[in-house]
Amino acid sequence: MTGFREYGSYDALGLAELVKNRQVKPEELLDEAIQRTEQVGAINAVVLKHYDRAREQIRSGLPDGPFRGVPFLIKDFTALKGTPTTYGSKFFVNAVADHDSTIVQRYLNAGLVIFGKTNTPEFGLTLTTEPRLYGASRNPWNLDHSTGGSSGGSAAAVAARIVPIAHATDGGGSIRVPSSACGVFGLKPTRARTPLGPLRGENWSGLGRAHAISVTVRDSAALLDATAGPAPGDPYHAPVPERPYLDEVTREPGRLHISFTDKRPDGSPCDVEVAGAVRETARLLENLGHIIEERAPVVDPNLPNALRTIIAASTDFTLKQHAAAIGREFTEEDVEHITWLSAASARQMIATDYAAALATVHRIGRQLASFFAGCDVFLAPTLCLPPLKLGELDMMTDDIETYLKKIFSYGPGTSMFNMSGQPSMSVPLAWSQSELPLGMMFTGRFGDEATLFRLAGQLEQERPWRDRVPPTYA
Repeated sequence: MTGFREYGSYDALGLAELVKNRQVKPEELLDEAIQRTEQVGAINAVVLKHYDRAREQIRSGLPDGPFRGVPFLIKDFTALKGTPTTYGSKFFVNAVADHDSTIVQRYLNAGLVIFGKTNTPEFGLTLTTEPRLYGASRNPWNLDHSTGGSSGGSAAAVAARIVPIAHATDGGGSIRVPSSACGVFGLKPTRARTPLGPLRGENWSGLGRAHAISVTVRDSAALLDATAGPAPGDPYHAPVPERPYLDEVTREPGRLHISFTDKRPDGSPCDVEVAGAVRETARLLENLGHIIEERAPVVDPNLPNALRTIIAASTDFTLKQHAAAIGREFTEEDVEHITWLSAASARQMIATDYAAALATVHRIGRQLASFFAGCDVFLAPTLCLPPLKLGELDMMTDDIETYLKKIFSYGPGTSMFNMSGQPSMSVPLAWSQSELPLGMMFTGRFGDEATLFRLAGQLEQERPWRDRVPPTYA
């Protein structure tokens, strides 16, 4: 069976409309997505291929959801029954799921056809995607550069047009960072907007969230409509939206009060091209009628330590939980060095260290809520440097302190909004002179994805990026 050669001209909703009108079959879309995966194999985006399972999913009958028949990829962090979930780690290579995660079940109910899993760094611990298990994902804009992380495989797959939208997660920037590095759109929803069940109520003490990376804004909005809302037993839930997010994309945002900065949270300068792109974006926003003010929040200096403590404790817990399941202890040889050092540091902590980290998270949430009392949206660079070259963030290093300094130099501004739980998005509005993407990060008030979708829709119309494709694409 041949594929559907016009596939790349459509976003996910467009493909679903073709299926609905019987202009194309789901089997043809799947064949095309598989062909594209193999065609751009050099980017190493898809590391677990479930082609036969996807064909069986179609044969068994697809629900009449908003994305019926659309090929889809999930990050290798999420349970799909009968398939491994490795977290990019050889320690989990044989961990086959006996259930679907709640959000995967919602994807299936929406009619999406899941045909593989995307590359991720081990346990999502870094801002690049170069796991020892599967090897590096390569940036479609320049194969010598990183895709960002931790949802780097998903971002690369969307940028290279394997799929128009892919699942991603974000515990410290892992949707926004790779979206920025790969020149695509990525929104991290409000805390608890999407479910993490059935085994978890929250991830990384509430920092983690699941959603997607996409080519178009409307696909992101429609997928959030299909997956948002609490599941039974969730510990808390996000405010209920006024209307479907898809409706917001075409609504006028009104005259927004937008604060911005072109600097790092500590006030130090970003890369010159990045800073220039932020200021150009601020001028664009002003020309669109928004009120623009150069103003940035003061960030709690304990943020890095709090983030490090929570991630270390969560990583050690995950490793111990799996070790108990397989009946043996994990060793230094099972994981990458940064993972080992992070887990080891958790065992040197005491309970009050973890309590102090949570207190810092909650304090940052209140500080940012106060800051946003004076604006509707905050603009900042998603990354303070252009996409790094592969190898610059090496998880096999023994020097964790230098490693973490590099992380916080590269992407210092994303994690504060995981701590506050606010919705935050990276929008592909700029490219460097060397044609590397420079994403712009917009953050809204807690629970207010609606304003971000309206603004993103306006920016997409004003500075369209959909037809700007990288040198390596399907």
